Amino acid sequence: MSGKKADGPQPSQPQPGQSLPTEPRIPRATYRLQLHPGFTFTHAERTLDYLTRLGVSDAYLSPIWQAAPGSTHGYDVTDHSRINPELGGLGGFNRFSDALRERGLGLLLDFVPNHMGVSGGHNAYWEDVLEHGQASRYAHFFDIDWEPLKRSLAGKVLLPVLGDLYGRVLEQGQLKVVRLSGDEKDEKAAGEWTGKFALRYFDRQFPLSPRTQAGLLHRAAELCKLSDENDLRGELYSLAVQAGHLPRSSGNLSDTERTERARETAVIARRLQALQGQSPAIPRALDAAVRELNADQDALDHLIREQNYRLSYWRVASEQINYRRFFDINDLAALRMEDSRVFAWAHAQLFELVGQGRVDGVRLDHTDGLYDPAGYFEQLQGWAGAALGRPALPLPLYVVAEKILEPGEALPARWPIHGTTGYDFLAQLGGTFVNEKFEDEMTAIYRRFTGDRLSYGEILHDTKELILRGSLASELSGLSERLERLAERDLRWRDFTLSTLRAALREVIACFPVYRTYLRADGAREPGDDAKIGRAIDDARRLNRELDPSVFDFLRSVLTVNTDDALSAQAYAEFAMSFQQLTGPVTAKGAEDTAFYRYVRLLPLNEVGGDPALYGTPPGTFHSQALARARNWPHAMLASSTHDTKRGEDTRARIAVLSEMPQTWAAYLSIWSRLSRPFEQVQSAGGGPPAGSQTARGPQRWPSFSDGYALFQTALGAWPLAGVNDDAALQDFRQRLTDTAQKAAREAKVHTTWASPDTAYEDQLATFIEGLLTNAEFRGSLEELHGRVSSYGAQNSLSTALVKLTAPGVPDTYQGSESWNQSLVDPDNRRPVDYPGLSKRLLNLEKGYAEDALALAVRTLGEFRNGDVKLLTTWVALQARKAAPELFTQGEYHAIEAGRFLLAFSRVLDDRVAVVAAPRLSYTLTREKQPWALGEVWGSRELTLPRPGTYRNVLTGEVFEVQEKLALAALFAHFPLALLLLE
Repeated sequence: MSGKKADGPQPSQPQPGQSLPTEPRIPRATYRLQLHPGFTFTHAERTLDYLTRLGVSDAYLSPIWQAAPGSTHGYDVTDHSRINPELGGLGGFNRFSDALRERGLGLLLDFVPNHMGVSGGHNAYWEDVLEHGQASRYAHFFDIDWEPLKRSLAGKVLLPVLGDLYGRVLEQGQLKVVRLSGDEKDEKAAGEWTGKFALRYFDRQFPLSPRTQAGLLHRAAELCKLSDENDLRGELYSLAVQAGHLPRSSGNLSDTERTERARETAVIARRLQALQGQSPAIPRALDAAVRELNADQDALDHLIREQNYRLSYWRVASEQINYRRFFDINDLAALRMEDSRVFAWAHAQLFELVGQGRVDGVRLDHTDGLYDPAGYFEQLQGWAGAALGRPALPLPLYVVAEKILEPGEALPARWPIHGTTGYDFLAQLGGTFVNEKFEDEMTAIYRRFTGDRLSYGEILHDTKELILRGSLASELSGLSERLERLAERDLRWRDFTLSTLRAALREVIACFPVYRTYLRADGAREPGDDAKIGRAIDDARRLNRELDPSVFDFLRSVLTVNTDDALSAQAYAEFAMSFQQLTGPVTAKGAEDTAFYRYVRLLPLNEVGGDPALYGTPPGTFHSQALARARNWPHAMLASSTHDTKRGEDTRARIAVLSEMPQTWAAYLSIWSRLSRPFEQVQSAGGGPPAGSQTARGPQRWPSFSDGYALFQTALGAWPLAGVNDDAALQDFRQRLTDTAQKAAREAKVHTTWASPDTAYEDQLATFIEGLLTNAEFRGSLEELHGRVSSYGAQNSLSTALVKLTAPGVPDTYQGSESWNQSLVDPDNRRPVDYPGLSKRLLNLEKGYAEDALALAVRTLGEFRNGDVKLLTTWVALQARKAAPELFTQGEYHAIEAGRFLLAFSRVLDDRVAVVAAPRLSYTLTREKQPWALGEVWGSRELTLPRPGTYRNVLTGEVFEVQEKLALAALFAHFPLALLLLE
């Protein structure tokens, strides 16, 4: 870790009457709540009685720190040291925490270590950097390249915020110097002059460097009309001199000098504030000087050029931006968390809460963006140990990290965390409900309909290159320049040109098989990292035979730090660590945010953590993965829906049924294609989609065949189980579908993009959806297919819930997903949840279960469209986990072979046994002759139990005496799901 060494915190004192545990609290089961100004700590507190009855052990909150005003997600943090007042502030949090502890519940917090929100002037630390540049006390917070190749940007931060070219914006008078007013959120300062000046562009104000205000103050003194008050004019002259003598913004200032500069700046502002109140002539003179400056374009341009930032047209961000971002989002600036001073500042409030016993665990967002994830985890656990008074423990705090694992990739075993946040599990379990036997047929249908012949791998390579040439081009350029400097130091490589090195880097990153590798500054790396680098380089060499092959040899040496020279080794390692920070964003943007929206063969496979090329997960593979998790990461989080998922778990579960019925799907596609023709628009050659489309079929259809194929799946998956029974419901569904389709089209970046929206295409997409949904024949056909598959999709969902809640790991329930969750991509998945309604439904289920569990199970199954059957399954499984926590956290995992239609396993601990039996592919099993996999449809199939005895299916209350095998026809006679506990 670079930067100053920061001492860890001293152990916090527990609250009165509270003693801190000696071991980390491992959640039994978590429940995710999404906080925002419309759902605050107070609202969250009102859910706690319900969550307690549901059976979870820990509330799991989205980020609680100060965020951009009105943030609906909290990931645009503007101050890690302050709890968001829009959520209720520290007081609201403490009340929520007290309410948790009164109920015996723990708390897991989502923490954002990689970046901060910097838009709108709401981040005081970023604004200070803009004001003081490298002389800012917070310049080390952000990953800014102060010496980029473009010399005019030296010592400046590029801000691509202008809606047009800088010269035009200036000519049109859209940039003006103003006197900066106080923050509207501060009632005392609101509307009052702060003693500072700013550069205004519409509703955004950028601070002026205090040194550059000297000329403005000097001119105000000259314009000041005072008779016998010349001493006040002298004060203005004095302030102008004081501002002009401030140290220049450079990277050579000491911390003391930076502090002194900030202090002097504050003194100047206070003196100006006081001065303006002593005579009305002072503010008149100041305003006159400002008007004069704004009227002189050359003078204004000169002042703007002297600032510590450069305002530019927003389109140049992809090529010239010189601060690291979260992916390609300009409003989210990356933090230098490897600097221990930044770490100490960012985590102080968090560990104060940890030390008080108010926070029991942390979910870490986007840790692949960090310079040294392993080093960060080590420092985090070290501080946790100090805060909790148990520094000797290797894992004093429960920590899970957001990490996307590619197929076959393992989480680094040495990381001091408890596992991932569950995207890997989500993909593995979801894949078990896809019928892999029909892959070829489904692929052929997809290709015939869309005309797309490219494999997912080919599309992913192309989209990663697209990202590197577009939105992340500046990051690639910066890395290429550093690589060129390394090449210059070695006679063997010095002839490589910058363009050659950039091309080689681009190709290697496009071929990279995982999100990133984990080389550390001391040369340590994870097993297999060199092999992954080698694979990428070999593939890049094969695909780019026009490049000198030796450039790839050079790149391999650098990335694997293969050199005997100590200085070169250090330089190579620093480059490789920066390289690692780029491969992750490129993969995320190329895959999740682009390729997933282009290759739409079967949408449930296109989920965060998944790979659309992997068509299904055989039960044996799932069991192997679950067993590995039980062995290596027994406390990893298990997710089925998150704030990041592109479709809710029940939406995916229903679409997955299509994998069992390819010919039926093809027949409906044929009907829908005919019905949709009146709402299409055909573009002649030259008037169709822009370059970059993966299809070439002559005249193009708007919306594209690919977008239409995805839209049909989405409409089927999201169609409400209760139906669409009135105009308001139909309008709501149409709007949700339109918003999702527009976002999908922009993400695909073929016909329209976020950067350059094609309104004609998007309008046609909306027209297409409206036309279809107002067409009675199409709506009837959609409802017909929905009716045919909905029970099988519901079976997939019920099986998913049961397996998640009983498999090795810590299960998480995303808000509202204990009942049907047919949400689409965000923000659709953050819609309000009816907690009073859920609470009432749960009370009724509790009462019914106590009276007659079997009758309740049968009734809820018959009325499955209202969601009570999923709520019942979730509640019963959570209660079983609560009654026998050790069994489900420590119990051995044993796969049970039960044929291709059943996912079955046992959990065994001493004399305690739980057996889970969850049907899969029930459409194929029943052949659509009955809606549920019940009774005789199972034929003579049997389930082998771990040991003889009396088993109770806690979902129905049924009791079975078993010697060795249990007939599935008997087990599923009334309810298509079983959680058997040995009595």
